[in-house]
Amino acid sequence: MFVVNPVSGVQNKASILRTIEEKIDANLYDYSIAFTQYAGHATVLAATAVERGIDIVVAIGGDGTVNEIGRALVRTPTALGIIPCGSGNGLARHMGISVDAKTAVDVLNEGHVECIDYGKVNGRLFFCTCGVGFDAFVSLKFAETGKRGLLTYLENTLHEILKYEPEVYEIEDETGTRRYKAFLIACGNAAQYGNNAFITPQASTVDGLMDVTILEPFTVLDVPSLAFQLFNKTLNQNSRIRMFRAKRILIHRVKAGVAHFDGDPMMTSEDVEVEILHKGLNIVCPVDGKMNVPQNFLQIISEYVSGLPGSKFIINQTRLFDLNMKLLQRLSKR
Repeated sequence: MFVVNPVSGVQNKASILRTIEEKIDANLYDYSIAFTQYAGHATVLAATAVERGIDIVVAIGGDGTVNEIGRALVRTPTALGIIPCGSGNGLARHMGISVDAKTAVDVLNEGHVECIDYGKVNGRLFFCTCGVGFDAFVSLKFAETGKRGLLTYLENTLHEILKYEPEVYEIEDETGTRRYKAFLIACGNAAQYGNNAFITPQASTVDGLMDVTILEPFTVLDVPSLAFQLFNKTLNQNSRIRMFRAKRILIHRVKAGVAHFDGDPMMTSEDVEVEILHKGLNIVCPVDGKMNVPQNFLQIISEYVSGLPGSKFIINQTRLFDLNMKLLQRLSKR
């Protein structure tokens, strides 16, 4: 069953459905297509698919759609497939599933399945990342805009980053309690947020542990190196970063606030409990499990602007200039 989120990302869903019709191996699969109609509908559709004994439920959408479907498939024989077309596509990128629809369908035709870990944050399931602090705050702003796409996300990030105030957190795990003043705390089952932004660069989806990244307060002068290292999978080398691994942690903050799970915001109490559960979700992925090669920030912008996922990353100076101008124009209106 293909589950299509018609409002995710910026890609044309009709062209993806044509690709499925042309490339899916009819000797291997019978298939149906369902469209989501409201938030949470993908979970209902996936749960029905499990009851019907369907082998694979394929998310055609972004990380939110993947999360909705995945939560219904945990601890069942039904596998998750992904044709990524969201704003970030974090789990797909981590698993080596291409953002090119034709290549993603090839992965489905190969039919290779692995069983990966998943996480819980205050009872909510996540498969890629969760966290508190600035990234959760931006996810809330992003959700409130009602608009999708990388440009909107960048706009919100750049607008808020210089005025966001770090908070004090206590983090408890099996080794004891540590206290940090932090800009954000990210817990990764997978290595990245999406768009090859590697917030927990060494994370594995099969080791039964989460990677925790703590970004301590920083200055404007730190931003270029942090951005470079984020997109080049070397964030652990930055002096403002603290990292460790754990199976379960409890984050305590001074007051209730927002957290995020796979990029979606949720309000929580002062205490945020995060844990990893070992090997509970079957996922269709490339046989070699090879992750996409890290890109730098300009390459990611170029891919987005070009509108040609999977193509060679050719930085078009005119398009980048136009994108920068649009971003500055939006920010100047705030």
